[in-house]
Amino acid sequence: MVAEVSDVRNMTRPPMGWAGKTLQEMLAESERLLVDTGHYYGVNKLSLKENDPIRYEKIWSRLRGGIVGARETALNISASPIVREIGELCFGLYTPEGDSITLSTGIMAHVHTMSEAIKHMVRAGYEEDPGINPGDIFTNNDPQLGDVHNADVQEFLPIIYEGELVGWAAGVTHETDVGAPQPASMPIGTVSRYEDGFIVSCQKVGTNDRIHRDYENRITTAVRTPFYWILDERCRIAGCQIMRENVLRVIEEEGLETYKTFIREVIEDTRQAFQKNLKLMTVPGIYRFPSFMDVPHSIDKGQMPEYAAVDSLMNCPMELRIGTDLAFEIDLDGANKWGYHSFNCTPSGIQGGLWVGLSQTLIPNDKVNDGAYLATKFNTPYGTWANPDNPAVSNTLSWMYLIPCFTGMFHGLSTAFTARGYVEEVVAAYPFTGNITQGGGPNHMGNPNGAWSNFEHSACGTSARYVMDGETSCAAVWNPEGDMGDVEAWELLEPLLYLGRNVRPMSGGAGKFRGGLGFETVRLVYNTPHQVMFNARDGHVFQCSGLFGGYPGATGYRHSVKNTDMKERIAKQLPYPTCDQDPENSQIDANVKGRTVVKDQYCYHRPDPHQEYDVYLSLIAGGHGVGDCLERDVALVVSDLNEGYLFGRFAERLYGVVAQQGTDGTWTADLAATEAKRAEMRKARLVRSQSVEEWMAAQRGRVERMEFNSAVRKMYRESHELSPKWRREFTAFWRLPADWTPGSED
Repeated sequence: MVAEVSDVRNMTRPPMGWAGKTLQEMLAESERLLVDTGHYYGVNKLSLKENDPIRYEKIWSRLRGGIVGARETALNISASPIVREIGELCFGLYTPEGDSITLSTGIMAHVHTMSEAIKHMVRAGYEEDPGINPGDIFTNNDPQLGDVHNADVQEFLPIIYEGELVGWAAGVTHETDVGAPQPASMPIGTVSRYEDGFIVSCQKVGTNDRIHRDYENRITTAVRTPFYWILDERCRIAGCQIMRENVLRVIEEEGLETYKTFIREVIEDTRQAFQKNLKLMTVPGIYRFPSFMDVPHSIDKGQMPEYAAVDSLMNCPMELRIGTDLAFEIDLDGANKWGYHSFNCTPSGIQGGLWVGLSQTLIPNDKVNDGAYLATKFNTPYGTWANPDNPAVSNTLSWMYLIPCFTGMFHGLSTAFTARGYVEEVVAAYPFTGNITQGGGPNHMGNPNGAWSNFEHSACGTSARYVMDGETSCAAVWNPEGDMGDVEAWELLEPLLYLGRNVRPMSGGAGKFRGGLGFETVRLVYNTPHQVMFNARDGHVFQCSGLFGGYPGATGYRHSVKNTDMKERIAKQLPYPTCDQDPENSQIDANVKGRTVVKDQYCYHRPDPHQEYDVYLSLIAGGHGVGDCLERDVALVVSDLNEGYLFGRFAERLYGVVAQQGTDGTWTADLAATEAKRAEMRKARLVRSQSVEEWMAAQRGRVERMEFNSAVRKMYRESHELSPKWRREFTAFWRLPADWTPGSED
């Protein structure tokens, strides 16, 4: 962590804060007033909104409209498919102290991560050194200072009016490659920060609206795809410049004092709106929903340090507390220790997870800013994967566990919505946005050290709601405007051809309402001698459950065929795989032969070598289900059968639907037989069911002796050592001796 300076009062130039204050003094005053009054900057009355509501909304519309317009203009400057095709960018307007005023559409995670970076610069005395001047450009991608991971690169331009800093224009995009030892934007297998690649820690990289030449030179030697990085810099700067000019026009036309009043009020307005929604839509209480993630690094023995090449399990025992006083608290007490992998997170990154959740639940409107953040509390215990006590840990793929971790918040809020009667707001969390296909090596663009990250995983299946099935292949939790991108755009970047793209049957979790389906792509390594490739998604465990009896979405697996006969098949026009929709009847296995077939659940692994004409399968996740499968409308089951979304052999096993397929291929259901079958299945459930007390009695000895595999024992031991509260509750729940411990390392 970079040290922060405490005082800049010995500056050699006048302060640029308001009323002769330094920026540090303004930030300290803001924090003090929030504590003393309970209101942002002590604003307890929305005078501008109440006295002139049309003007208030007009200013808001001009500021937000300008930011959305800046985003749409700027993305066309970038050459990266991640930005142009998927829309992996976002812009925001901030107060001088770093509180967000309004945000564009796009990757909603960065409402507060960019805020944290600005606050760092204020606290560290940037007002004096290196100075903040009109036309300055600052860049950050350091998760320790305010980011999720270093693939998300942030740009900051100060907005200065008559010598005063009136705000910051900020933008962020996701990069194709970060210059780590492994070619990708989100490497797997890194064990420390020093392997995470190019990290720019809130650095002044430009003056007079131009990037410094030395910074451009550094980019060309730091990453494998400098062309995309530099154009993304221009994309972010252009968007920030458009925002800056828009803000200055608003100030000229509305007056400086009106603008200052507005930005304070709109943040307090949003804080109050968040609490009103909380009161209206939820029931106070404590909601607990854990999630887990496998880190199967033992497969990488010999490629990683011995201490890192171990299997482990990540634990997020999320507790959501909603108080009668409108408190909203998220507590990760009981999370286990950080690890020697790239999935650790910082508190700033955790805020990214919070924001993608809140912006799609309690504040699903256009007024998204730090007001809602100021109405929340978050506990990320020191020493855990969510707040490591070692600043050198790797963070380059923090999103990997952020997403499953925050399924607990979605489950908690959905339970609270149901209790209050807002069933249409229920969602069974979001699936993990995998498979993240990445890789690198010589490519057809002539780069001997090419790298690429395919972002079609931003179009996963959404999870079911209380009243409807999830949608197929259309969204990501971190980008509500998710898009899989055009095949042709990805093929420009990647030396792989698309053999096929298809909806993946049964990838959504079953339930009364099923999760939306993911999709699959079959890729052929082409026009390159070799590539290294990553899979990245859950494999050994379900990262979260469905809701109210619904099943989770299907886990992933990896499937590659190497040293294939594809060249001969193409030359002879023989069949080749364009899909692999049923793993029990694999079209890949049937239509391509190779000396090596990789098919397992080790989805998190170091780079896997592939060569020309190898075949690679990518599975994009489906959503989770809601409700009892035996309550699913028979007509919906039949529709899924006829659409090819459900395999016939599972209709009866999952849903109790007795169906037959006619000679024309059309499925129909026998309603009488279905009713009888469902009654039979319900009786069978009762026969094999047992009370919670019986189940606990049967399992207690196993828990006491820790009869689990090494990864599970390691997780329990770390949570036990880090959290006295978790230890007390665990031992009390299982009625274990007060001095019980999970045992020592194997």
